[in-house]
Amino acid sequence: MNFISLKNNLFGFFLPRFCPGCGSKLDINTEPICRDCLSSMLRVAQTRLTYEYNKKFAGEKLITEFISLYEFEKGKELQNILHSFKYQNRFLIGRYFGQLLYQSFKEKIDLWEIDFLIAVPLHHLKKAERGYNQSDYIVKGISSMSGIPVKNFHLKRQRYTESQTTKTKAERLQNMAEAFKPRKEQQLINKRVLLVDDVITTGATISECARALSEKGVAKIFAASIAIA
Repeated sequence: MNFISLKNNLFGFFLPRFCPGCGSKLDINTEPICRDCLSSMLRVAQTRLTYEYNKKFAGEKLITEFISLYEFEKGKELQNILHSFKYQNRFLIGRYFGQLLYQSFKEKIDLWEIDFLIAVPLHHLKKAERGYNQSDYIVKGISSMSGIPVKNFHLKRQRYTESQTTKTKAERLQNMAEAFKPRKEQQLINKRVLLVDDVITTGATISECARALSEKGVAKIFAASIAIA
């Protein structure tokens, strides 16, 4: 056994890693999610993406196209994984999902000719409470594979909003109204932007981000998420 293998074995013994989906022990060299959980999560079919785009975004014509990896299933492995990622400092999950997003939709993303990536921002109070914005790590993963720069400073959440979890679509839209403010506006003109969030439910948050950016001259806005609900 070489030194690196010995070091990894010792690290795995004293600081074991567990899959956030099912709790099984992970090997030190594996991805942050076990293969069983990855294979059990329901990938989004293109027909579903088309349906969801027409339902959530087509009417307002703010989002040109969007992509998502998985269908959110309540009580299943993905919910546990996203909870760990969002609230338990499991940053590697976000980066891994970002890389998987790019690998899964490489041809489409390359065709979009994105100028830069923007993670849907948290309000500074919520970010201070949680300690981080989970979507920042998804865009880092996409950027690491694609080379597309991250420019999160271009969009600020200027108003603290209530949780969207129990709200209807109409309530979500009202809750998010004028919640975001673009910054460095001259640098946005005629750019092509990919907005990234962890989960897209009604699309209200993404749409309001897109509205704020489009009013400042952004040419095309696309959206991506780990899951749709």
